[in-house]
Amino acid sequence: MRTDITRTARILTVAVLCAVGAGAAAGCGSAEAGRDGGEVRGTESASRWEARPREVAGAWDGSPAAAQWRAGYHPLGTVVQLPAGGLRDDADRRAYATGTFDLRAPLPFARGKSGRVVWTEGGSLTRPLVAAERAYRALDRNSGPGPRLTVTKAELGDMTVLTSRGPATVPAWLFTLEGYAAPLKRAAVNPSESPKSPVAPLGPDVPMDVLTPLGGLTEVAEDGRSVTVMAHHGSCDDGPVVTALETRGSVVLSASVTGTSDGPCTSDLRGEKVTVKLDRPVGDRIVLDAFTGRPVPYTEWPGNTPGGS
Repeated sequence: MRTDITRTARILTVAVLCAVGAGAAAGCGSAEAGRDGGEVRGTESASRWEARPREVAGAWDGSPAAAQWRAGYHPLGTVVQLPAGGLRDDADRRAYATGTFDLRAPLPFARGKSGRVVWTEGGSLTRPLVAAERAYRALDRNSGPGPRLTVTKAELGDMTVLTSRGPATVPAWLFTLEGYAAPLKRAAVNPSESPKSPVAPLGPDVPMDVLTPLGGLTEVAEDGRSVTVMAHHGSCDDGPVVTALETRGSVVLSASVTGTSDGPCTSDLRGEKVTVKLDRPVGDRIVLDAFTGRPVPYTEWPGNTPGGS
């Protein structure tokens, strides 16, 4: 495995600055994770490009965009929940992962109707309902051969979703699967529209060993003290690194790649999950991408296994 000497030197320099208090403003501590999934404590530097996280945090913290974000419905966890106890065997798990379903029941008609998102800690929001047909098609993505899950009933109910404002009860389509007593649930409302960012995204001229856009947020730990994101890298590097700048109002994530002396091979980009430890729980802070300057949206990725409810 190659070593990125330049980046290592920057990290060591800033480690000294943090130790003597020069970087003590929010976010001197951060986390990095490499290809092997291990976590390494990292730090930020004061170079031209690595000042970007503070620019993003400064633009968002206390801004109208941040207030708009906090007023909306933004999931930070899965919007699909498997039947209580999970799927019963490998065939059913494979059918779910590949999106191979059969429909043997009419789907309810709910065009023009709305549902209510209700937060555990108070507050609510009315959102348009997603049609049952659309929710089902998001599950049924594959018409090819292989094991299948059969839907025998569909009705409107609710489920609990982790959001940027804490847990919320949201309308959900409940799909009864053949052979299961409890339904598979899928949220029946879409996230609120993301506000316009108060900071412009970076351009394509930024080197991948400095900053790259994140692919999405895939998990927030139950205690809120770590987040898992999808980071991109090529086939000629040593893998992705993600660091965090924490402020009172935001968590700004900076993604890059290491070991780029032979690359990066951008024609063969790959996604890899990276877990970032935080100094304190996410709470209602906004998780932002330093490259795009926008909130990192929650995204369902292949291999994500939603829990039962």
